[in-house]
Amino acid sequence: MKKIDHIGIAVKDLEASVALFSRLFKKPPFHQEEVKSEHLDVSFFELGDTKIELMQAHSPESKVQKFLDKKGEGIHHVCFEVENIEEEMERLRQEGFQPLTEKPYLGALNKLVCFLHPKTTNSVLIELCQKIK
Repeated sequence: MKKIDHIGIAVKDLEASVALFSRLFKKPPFHQEEVKSEHLDVSFFELGDTKIELMQAHSPESKVQKFLDKKGEGIHHVCFEVENIEEEMERLRQEGFQPLTEKPYLGALNKLVCFLHPKTTNSVLIELCQKIK
């Protein structure tokens, strides 16, 4: 793993949260998009070499909506950048970690992503991401 890429925060109201975090960081988000596969609208703030991702679900089927219903707003996941996501997924499987999907898929910021089951990571949802070259 190369570095922490971002920390994902589940929010109920993206517009209000963007305003709040813009005041906190003294700058606006650098990127906003809809992640259709996950039923999300997201905004990213850049803080040095790390990003903060605010995520609002726009469907009851969204995993983020289920998180919000169960736990409320807050830190949802920590994402680590990797050089080769498929090799890293295989290495982690061999170490006893459980990826939530068989293969990586396209996520926000045009990156390949996968998540590890929290029951294998001390209840922390871990995301891996790889820049598409």
